[in-house]
Amino acid sequence: MTPYQIFEIASMAVLVAILIFDLLIVVKRPHVPSMKEATGWVALYVSLALVFAGVLFISGEQQKAGEFVTGWLLEYSLSIDNLFVFIIILSRFSVPKEMQQRVLMIGILIAIVLRGIFILVGVQLIESFSWLFYIFGAYLVYVAWQQAFGHDDDAGEKDNFAVRLLKKRFNFTDTWNGGKIRLKSEGVTYFTPFLMVIIALGTTDLLFAIDSIPAIFSVTTDPFLVFACNIFALMGLRQLYFLLGGLLDRLVYLHYGIAAILGFIGVKLVFHAMEKNDLPFINGGEPITWVPHIETWHSLIVILASMVIATVASLIRIRVKGKETGDTSLHIGPSEAELGADGHYHIVDAMGTTFHRPLRVEHNDTGTLTVVDAHGKEAPVADFSADVVREAAREDMPAEDLEELRRRIREGREFDERDDRQV
Repeated sequence: MTPYQIFEIASMAVLVAILIFDLLIVVKRPHVPSMKEATGWVALYVSLALVFAGVLFISGEQQKAGEFVTGWLLEYSLSIDNLFVFIIILSRFSVPKEMQQRVLMIGILIAIVLRGIFILVGVQLIESFSWLFYIFGAYLVYVAWQQAFGHDDDAGEKDNFAVRLLKKRFNFTDTWNGGKIRLKSEGVTYFTPFLMVIIALGTTDLLFAIDSIPAIFSVTTDPFLVFACNIFALMGLRQLYFLLGGLLDRLVYLHYGIAAILGFIGVKLVFHAMEKNDLPFINGGEPITWVPHIETWHSLIVILASMVIATVASLIRIRVKGKETGDTSLHIGPSEAELGADGHYHIVDAMGTTFHRPLRVEHNDTGTLTVVDAHGKEAPVADFSADVVREAAREDMPAEDLEELRRRIREGREFDERDDRQV
């Protein structure tokens, strides 16, 4: 057994152990992660990826280390699209905040398994048919064009084929029964939305793999490296979802950066196919020697430059627009109260939506608490930083209304204990 094969086995064992540990935490303690927790997990997974590359480099596999870093950053960049769809799916199925971690984790695990199968099949195909790079390259150029200039406003808002098939064949209820997949009522078995949403996440991610897997084949065709790049990119997605919150929707030029990456990778795949050409109707079946060869480090520069330029341009746009609207905050994760340009204090929820003060907190008949802003906008109290909501309620609500709210909470029987701590 070669040292590289030993490294493959050892690293996969470590990654599986980390995934199991992460899954156990999510299953045993479902909650909305704080900014600090989400940042810590993202930093951990990024550090693990860098350690992985470092071990490869030190062990003498410098080329593979470079391919891994490039492939990992490529997959991470393309996975940003997944986050947009995650937000749409979780909103569409009205996933409770405390269940979102578990749903995302299981959906991502399904995606890892499906991508593994996709990678094994893809590697076998391209080893047998090098002309597939022509098709992959042309497809990625097409996707890049659609990403930059297409209109995909309804993406993710409609049920995919797997979800529609489930709805036809099984009984589903709209009731979330904690983390349970099914429940029985009057002798009839019903499946909860929990099952539907994890299948929607997993299968939707597989559709994104149709873009990202061919893209990474432009960097390496080593199945282990391809799979490792995908695992490291997917593992951090769940925490990145909570960390970025509503910022993603405001990075308006990000899709241009992703389009630039896809377009470049598509052209690179076509060039690679021309270098290896064996199609008889192209250049007489001989390789095309004048095609420029694109190195791995060229791809790395393009990926980093595209994402940095798109992000910086978006942030500049946010600032320019913020000066017009009076809201210049970035809203990354649950935020503290912020003083807007209009001279009034606002607070924002976990999705980055601004709530204008004065605020009031209302106790619903269902026993939950709702924050209502000066314009009538509503959101669950759990979406906000507890300290900020508590302080806002004390300052904005009349004393008698606040005391009545506290009395109703104390007398309630079904309220969430976390809500009680908010006021």
